[in-house]
Amino acid sequence: MKRAELLNTLDELLKPETFKDYCPNGLQIEGADNVQRIVCGVSASEALIDEAIRRGADTIIVHHGYFWKNENSRIIGIKRNRIAKILANNINLIAYHLPLDANETVGNNYEMARALKLQNVRATKSNPLVLMGEFHDFVTTEELANKIEGVVHRPPFVVPVDSVALIKTVAFCSGAAQDFLEDAAAEGSDAYLSGEISERTVLEARELGIPYFSVGHHAGETLGIRAMAVWIGNHFPEINVSFVGIDNPV
Repeated sequence: MKRAELLNTLDELLKPETFKDYCPNGLQIEGADNVQRIVCGVSASEALIDEAIRRGADTIIVHHGYFWKNENSRIIGIKRNRIAKILANNINLIAYHLPLDANETVGNNYEMARALKLQNVRATKSNPLVLMGEFHDFVTTEELANKIEGVVHRPPFVVPVDSVALIKTVAFCSGAAQDFLEDAAAEGSDAYLSGEISERTVLEARELGIPYFSVGHHAGETLGIRAMAVWIGNHFPEINVSFVGIDNPV
């Protein structure tokens, strides 16, 4: 299929024009006009590029691409090496950041909600990227940690709160969204999940009386790009599409 058709379909699904993002969404580096083999991954690292080349991919689709706001705009060092390989092999680099966090069909946050089997999932009033949902039954902090580990295949870093024995309502947002913890508490959440944790997060969780679960930035954001690989494969069976996991402990 033509690259333009793939991009139009993904833009229709993810609606990047509705987001004010920190990087360009969609096609970041132009490669082959015809798309036959796609490799999907979380971040456009050199390891992912090398694997895409090994597999003969003409297109790479990621959550974390290039050209971030306020980054060094010079194409030197690591960036030069990565881009040189992409250009030399005529590969398209396509990236969707916030649109892939928020999408109800394949987004990181809704995929987490489905994996945890949360009910009544909705966006919070304070931020449309932050979701809330409820478990059917109350769970303990340890039980929620075990559920998260079952989803992301690594134990979360947990900031427990002695005053909270049981958890019903959970707020969550993938990536570096730890600073929405206070908003989640204000909206009545019993616990908050995000990708990263800062020194201040521990203090805030204790003072707010709401347990915090750091699921890992990379680990939590494998969910959306995996789901998008499956979605593309179902909609375009003529394309060979696969997810490639690059080891990242965070």
